[in-house]
Amino acid sequence: LGVAVSDNIEGPYEKIESFLYSGTETQFGQTYDATKHPNVIDPHVFYDNDGKLWMVYGSYSGGIFILEMDEDTGLPIDRNTYGTHLGGGNHSRIEGPYIQYNKDTGYYYLFTSFGGLDTKGGYNIRVARSKNPDGPYEDMEGTLFSDVKGKYNTLFDDASIQDFGVKIIGNFAFDEKPNKNNGYVSPGHNSTLYHKDLNAYFLIFHTRFPQAGELHEVRVHQLHFLSNGWPVVSPTRYSGKLAESIDAKLLNGKYKAIIMDKLIVDNITLPKHIEIDNEIINGDVEGEIIKREGNEVNITLENGKEYSGLVFAEWDDLQKKEVINFSGLSQEGEPIYLIKVEE
Repeated sequence: LGVAVSDNIEGPYEKIESFLYSGTETQFGQTYDATKHPNVIDPHVFYDNDGKLWMVYGSYSGGIFILEMDEDTGLPIDRNTYGTHLGGGNHSRIEGPYIQYNKDTGYYYLFTSFGGLDTKGGYNIRVARSKNPDGPYEDMEGTLFSDVKGKYNTLFDDASIQDFGVKIIGNFAFDEKPNKNNGYVSPGHNSTLYHKDLNAYFLIFHTRFPQAGELHEVRVHQLHFLSNGWPVVSPTRYSGKLAESIDAKLLNGKYKAIIMDKLIVDNITLPKHIEIDNEIINGDVEGEIIKREGNEVNITLENGKEYSGLVFAEWDDLQKKEVINFSGLSQEGEPIYLIKVEE
């Protein structure tokens, strides 16, 4: 990693000064060790709520790290360290860090992608949060991200990391016969955006698609926050119109239900068909609604898990109309989407 400086955004920029190396370089008096030192790529530079400048970076190898930066030079304040280790290690497949602050919740949210980005890699986006930009970050179950890493002497051991983190999107399809137009494969490597004028958050990521090989495109979905402070993502892509909050009492109807787990595999989660009738959920999956408050709903399903989620109206590309959606999380940090099927 390096920095080039200019007085103007158009340039010219002065010669790049490198300040972090990975691979074969010896740095800070130690030989590079890929099990504990970062692959110095995927930087995200941001200001925290106190005006301090930070750079979070890293991929695979030794994990994700963060450094406080000097805004005048564009270089780390401490030039003798990789920075603070936030999570990952032993070649675990965790990459693409991005940190978003939410002034309403008071948390910094660390987004990372778990797994491999190709069609067989099971790429998915997960979140941890902290009250401080440099951590420690933890998930809904209180697991510290700094403790998450692959087993010793393994390479890309997804099974050792897949239980951690709040997963917000992974492989899924809106139809029982997935194709490029009705599903996502390996969505990940995201950034986020808070649009001040709209007072809305957005998730931007690249994704592959069912039956489309390694073709990948960028998608934008709106991001929402539950009353417990954890983010959920709209199941349908952003159409240019913000999601409209819907009273939870209007949730009745027929839905396609996307119920994901945390496994890092290439399986595509297919929809189940359910019907909500007041407090009862029937169909391929059964359950009940246990709480409604504003546009937030708590439900339990036959898998024994409780989910909290938000109800809103959004444009659905497949049905070519605005429909009611529900996006939620289990208490273990697994996502669920409900998309209303209009008669």
